[in-house]
Amino acid sequence: MNRENQSSVVEFILLGFSTFPELQKPLFGVFFIIYLVTLMGNAIIIVVISLDKSLYIPMYLFLLNLSVVEVSFSAVIMPEMLVILSTEKTVMSFVSCFAQMYFILLFGGTECFLLGAMAYDRFAAICHPLNYPVIMNRRVFMTLVIFSWVSGIMGATMQTTWVFSFPFCGPNEINHLSCEIPAVLDLACADTFLFEKYTFTSTILIGVIPFLLILLSYIRILFVILKMPSTTGRQKAFSTCASHLTSVTLFFGTANMSYLQPKSGYSPETKKVISLSYSLLTPLLNPLIYSLRNSEMKRALMKLWQRKVFLHVV
Repeated sequence: MNRENQSSVVEFILLGFSTFPELQKPLFGVFFIIYLVTLMGNAIIIVVISLDKSLYIPMYLFLLNLSVVEVSFSAVIMPEMLVILSTEKTVMSFVSCFAQMYFILLFGGTECFLLGAMAYDRFAAICHPLNYPVIMNRRVFMTLVIFSWVSGIMGATMQTTWVFSFPFCGPNEINHLSCEIPAVLDLACADTFLFEKYTFTSTILIGVIPFLLILLSYIRILFVILKMPSTTGRQKAFSTCASHLTSVTLFFGTANMSYLQPKSGYSPETKKVISLSYSLLTPLLNPLIYSLRNSEMKRALMKLWQRKVFLHVV
């Protein structure tokens, strides 16, 4: 029997923060500003790296891909969230909810692997600087980027298709900010035990294991940095890695809390706050911590700005 014959629910209602109506307008203003800054910041990174050929090296090309993911991730979640805050709740069709869940999983999974690839790139650059061009050659770089995107697509396709194969015949109110798996799964009129086990396992593979490998990479990097004779060299290496590690910890920590928690683990409002950490803060912080702490990015941005001013004057 197909889903249409099993389900009586034809649309979902996202509740957002409707239980706190007095917060709706203030949150709308704050989230709208964050969304604009996120789009502008990541767009600047994409444009600067795309136009400056001196940045066509793995470190910055990984960052370019990460910024594309962050812009896309924000575009999937934030507009609908702003609608919810302006109307207290919003109605989403099955197709819209399916699409939002699919792209959340796609960009979230891709980001997990990209962050892992960026950690490997930093490990190779700092721990094996002489062999870095061989370790991180064009073929290896392309393999890591393609693997990240393909893994995100495959994971999103499998999980989203499975979730929407369940019948939905009861309440249709999703007490969350978006159509994420844990919130939607609560409304399914079927035994979801097997899928929950699969989700737990896939989260371990996609979220926890890459995070542990990243930590191991940074432990190795830390030992190498501490052995550097030059204080300036140590400071530069620490600065390069600190931004990546900040983004990694925030993203993996909150995302794993959301997807590995038991159903009764947190209250709905706590789950919303946790969700905001990786869906709102990580895309916002990405351009800030990578651009403001990186001299090459700032140099390229100034070069692009001066070229624009010169062309305008001419």
